[in-house]
Amino acid sequence: QVQLVESGGASVQAGGSLRLSCATNGYTITNYYMAWFRQAPGKEREGVAAIDTDGRTILYADSVKGRFAISQDTIENTLALQMNSLKPEDTAMYYCAAVESWRALRLTLSSTDFRIWGQGTQVTVSS
Repeated sequence: QVQLVESGGASVQAGGSLRLSCATNGYTITNYYMAWFRQAPGKEREGVAAIDTDGRTILYADSVKGRFAISQDTIENTLALQMNSLKPEDTAMYYCAAVESWRALRLTLSSTDFRIWGQGTQVTVSS
């Protein structure tokens, strides 16, 4: 069973950048659809970015388009989220998620379509 461990969360000022990383426990990342989600206190979990097995299809939430970039390292089997021009409204717990590609009909940003979750890493953006 693949396990996901996020890292890279921190407190930054608005306009700053962070890079989140998600490590698997050695499972081949290209066998999974991978995604980043976030959840702020009192709000529903929101899909931020998702990537398919070969990286050809990538989805972004409208709120992060042009500022965030998702990528995968197929040698290290890690997933990354580069976050630039951060805003206070980006403050949330960020989660890495995965689903086996054979289980998925298509790539989405819906949390119900992802089966495996990390514990999260906190991102706080101050104004």
